[in-house]
Amino acid sequence: MKLPLCRLKDLPDRGTRGFDLGADADPREIFLYREGACVFAYENSCPHLGSPLEFMPDRFLAPDGQHFLCSTHGALFRLDDGHCVSGPCQGQALAQLAVEVAADGRVLLVGED
Repeated sequence: MKLPLCRLKDLPDRGTRGFDLGADADPREIFLYREGACVFAYENSCPHLGSPLEFMPDRFLAPDGQHFLCSTHGALFRLDDGHCVSGPCQGQALAQLAVEVAADGRVLLVGED
């Protein structure tokens, strides 16, 4: 299955956007990061404490724009693979999800029911 999330044009280049996919009893949050025509998807859960990364809705990037930032304890994660390069979870990584951009410009989460 493929779950449509948004259109590529609605995701700013070198920008992020969060999505709440879960139901009340089963919350699930993810976020997307776009770099040109490439889109990366991650679970919105820090590997250290399981807390959401963003400090405000859709704000996942560190001030330098070069890493994702965990607002709970300041861990920094690489944009292209979610690997933690600084902080208490150094060496761990965000859970990456499969996404694709369809020919019509829709961003699809792959493997979802």
